[in-house]
Amino acid sequence: MTLATDRYTRALINSNQVEGTAVFNVQGERLGSIDCVMIDKQKGHVAYAVMAFGGFLGLGEKRHPVPWASMTYDTSKDGYVIPLSKEELKAAPSLDPDQYSQLGDPDYDAAVYTHYKAEPYWL
Repeated sequence: MTLATDRYTRALINSNQVEGTAVFNVQGERLGSIDCVMIDKQKGHVAYAVMAFGGFLGLGEKRHPVPWASMTYDTSKDGYVIPLSKEELKAAPSLDPDQYSQLGDPDYDAAVYTHYKAEPYWL
């Protein structure tokens, strides 16, 4: 393996390694974990990390689509950090696992990206 290849390999992550990764707020509180990532298949952009939040053993869990651009990876936490408190996350748009088809709907996407004050992935 060349040095250039090694450098690029470390900058990329397999999607199944993202799933299950912890999500924290800037206060360091663990909020949940990544359920899946949603990719715009036409443009090739990662649009969302859908985060599982709350509940116990999967019961009562909410799913929150978090704009990928709103997340940063913190190596010291071995997880992602989002700029919301628990209260702000509770007020964020959410969906059930069988409602993932809402992602990509222009009105729903606009509501999510507005809540997170994120630059829309579709622009």
